[in-house]
Amino acid sequence: MYIIPAIDIIEGKCVRLTHGDYAQKKIYNENPLEVAKEFEAAGLKRLHLVDLDGAKSGHIVNYKILESIAKNTSLIIDFGGGVKTDEDIQLAFNSGAAQITGGSIAVKNPKIFESWLKLHGDKIILGADVKNEKIATNGWLEDSGIDLWDFLDGYIAKGVKYTVCTDISKDGALQGTATELYKKMILKFPTLQVIASGGVTTLQELHDLKAIGCFGAIVGKAIYEQRIHLKDLHLI
Repeated sequence: MYIIPAIDIIEGKCVRLTHGDYAQKKIYNENPLEVAKEFEAAGLKRLHLVDLDGAKSGHIVNYKILESIAKNTSLIIDFGGGVKTDEDIQLAFNSGAAQITGGSIAVKNPKIFESWLKLHGDKIILGADVKNEKIATNGWLEDSGIDLWDFLDGYIAKGVKYTVCTDISKDGALQGTATELYKKMILKFPTLQVIASGGVTTLQELHDLKAIGCFGAIVGKAIYEQRIHLKDLHLI
């Protein structure tokens, strides 16, 4: 299983939110590249980079940060936040993203998301942001009312291979991750590569996610708050 550290960007700075709430923002570092280099030095291979300004405004904002991290590290970056148009996705790939995570766009404009799937295949990750097994959109500010299981089923049929699934009720709260939800997902959709996201607090939880068959686990606040130390991640 890949341990995938997260860098969330607001105004060019590395931040974390609690429950996806922009009002509950904590700045951890003014220099996201510095943070990315620390992850690389610890032996991590991947990075989940989220443009929170982009998610809120509906178009990519912090692409220069993506470009800087891609140029100055060898991390495999999946990028999300504000990718809404063909121009956005091209900008993200041109700036060094290896994969793109699309969440709100997959709900609100399935036609364009499906065209990306056809064009880019495995480079497209389906973002499933979930609250009470319903999909939320636009930086978690809106509840779409769409059932998670129908949402996944429909997109797997259209070629989705990867999903980043975030349980909003867990995210940034340091109170544990939604292991049972991911277990159910993996049993129901065995071909889907599930990347768990939100609430990971302990090394044991990472072991548990690995044991149920997750492809990856995104870790954010637990690293920044030193609940999980980078030097211990090679033990997973």
